[in-house]
Amino acid sequence: MKHPQRPAHHRSRGPGRLAGLLTALLVVLGLSGTALAAPGDTARQAPAAVQVPARSMDAVAAMQPSWNLGNSLDAIPDETSWGNPRATRELFRTVRSQGFRSVRIPVTWSAHQSDAAPYAVEAAYLTRVKEVVDWALAEDLYVVLNVHHDSWQWVEKISQDQDRVLARYHALWTQIAAKFRDEPRALLFESINEPVFGDATPARKTELMHELNASFHGIVRASGGRNKDRLLVLTTQGGTPSQELMDDLHTTITALRDRHLVATVHYYSWYPFSVNVAGGTRYDATAQNDLTDAFARMRDTFTSRGIPVYLGEYGLLSWPDHFHPDRVERGEALKYFEHVGHAARRAGVTTALWDPFAYLDRATLKWRDPALFAWIRSSWTTRSGTASFDKVYVAKSKPVTAQSLTLHPNGTRFRGLWHGDSKLAEGRDYTVFDDRITLTARTLTRLTGDRDHGVNATLEARFSRGLPWKVDVVSYDTPVLSDATGTAAEFAVPTRYRGDQLATMEATYGDGTNAGPTGWTPFQEFNVAFSPDYPKGTIILTRAFLDALREGGTATLTFHFHSGAKVKYKVTKTAGSVTGTAVEES
Repeated sequence: MKHPQRPAHHRSRGPGRLAGLLTALLVVLGLSGTALAAPGDTARQAPAAVQVPARSMDAVAAMQPSWNLGNSLDAIPDETSWGNPRATRELFRTVRSQGFRSVRIPVTWSAHQSDAAPYAVEAAYLTRVKEVVDWALAEDLYVVLNVHHDSWQWVEKISQDQDRVLARYHALWTQIAAKFRDEPRALLFESINEPVFGDATPARKTELMHELNASFHGIVRASGGRNKDRLLVLTTQGGTPSQELMDDLHTTITALRDRHLVATVHYYSWYPFSVNVAGGTRYDATAQNDLTDAFARMRDTFTSRGIPVYLGEYGLLSWPDHFHPDRVERGEALKYFEHVGHAARRAGVTTALWDPFAYLDRATLKWRDPALFAWIRSSWTTRSGTASFDKVYVAKSKPVTAQSLTLHPNGTRFRGLWHGDSKLAEGRDYTVFDDRITLTARTLTRLTGDRDHGVNATLEARFSRGLPWKVDVVSYDTPVLSDATGTAAEFAVPTRYRGDQLATMEATYGDGTNAGPTGWTPFQEFNVAFSPDYPKGTIILTRAFLDALREGGTATLTFHFHSGAKVKYKVTKTAGSVTGTAVEES
């Protein structure tokens, strides 16, 4: 995954390809010996106990499930630069105890490698990477080691400066291969993370992708030791699982005639759902089909033909984020993670959860959200039932009426509905017709109690296997917005949420064109154009949204809430000030 805050980079010319390859050879000769271990180094540890199957399909299957040490050794410029503490052996012991069988250790080498011939990597950094790798191996984990953010820092320049980039890439993998040549086969090498190739034709990009994968393969195999039959992981352009790019990778793997090769791609769901833009507030049929089709392509292109697939990263691009309001509604996110596990099993794909900080707290070695992780872990082995939503909204200002949800058993059998330790009575408290479950008005009246705004009760729909689906019973009234003034740099809409939660914002001008930084859709991106502040009772219009407003123009904002309520608001930017006006219901 690319870190969202990437610095600008510059292009430069370098020596020709022949000179670069000669300098890479000098690096090999100069670094062929193993560096002395520093105090506390793991060089003298016993080899890992993992018994790697000879057949690549079996070996990669044994790696399921996998976890990413994200935003650590891949951080720029150093391991702790992006907020995580230094990795420890205890971290990998925790990961192993939680059921993971492999870890991907992304490494960005650029800040520790000379950008001029002979492109030497700092010995201390190689030793640190080896220390971390050896800790994971010592905990009986498979390990995938790669070249990570170098892809956009300097490898991307290959389309304009091929000789120099290839020389540096060859030198880098020559040094990595030499350092790790005697590590057990439980260590895998991955050619490069999400490579892109700048301004080049599609055909040229295909050539460059093949050249990187093929040269990586040749360098590692020629380095000897256990690298002769080590599992090597080859990627598509950008890690993208499109059919065309996976076909290109299949062609490369077939041409290399090596039974110890693994294909890798990444998957972050249908983009509008993954970041909540363009109205992608639910894990709907479009999002579900996107996932189903992606895993079907992995199966048809690779695993059904005997080529293992390591899904090197999966997750949602903007959830969970414990430092900002939830972009993706929690229950909808749980459906996605449940579906990933099912689809991966059907396709025979090993999955690696991308974890920059959001799941496992590296400081406490505890899951930030144990209930979320329980859903992820359950998905590795079984299906769980869900429902059309995880909330039932009951309007406080109106008489209580029956409310319905659609059950999604996912191959399980519905067992009933519970409130705490009490099982609700079918026929009296609720009814079920086909997969439609309806809570009676009498039951909702009892559950909502004094009907304070917010969650009044939580129910559990239980199924014959898997985890229960939790449903919050929420008392609400339509949110109320108030007039406000602000500046073109800072503006917030006073909001009485009254038990409801914000789903998305639609923004248009009077002429029908879209307002906001995301011009291709009226539905703006959550936390990018707007963001709720529930404690302060506001909806923040971000600087990015305010900057995009037309001077003197009035935009109509429609705020969509999870209850289904829609509330309109108008904003006008004039000479550095912004005026907001609530639109009364007609």
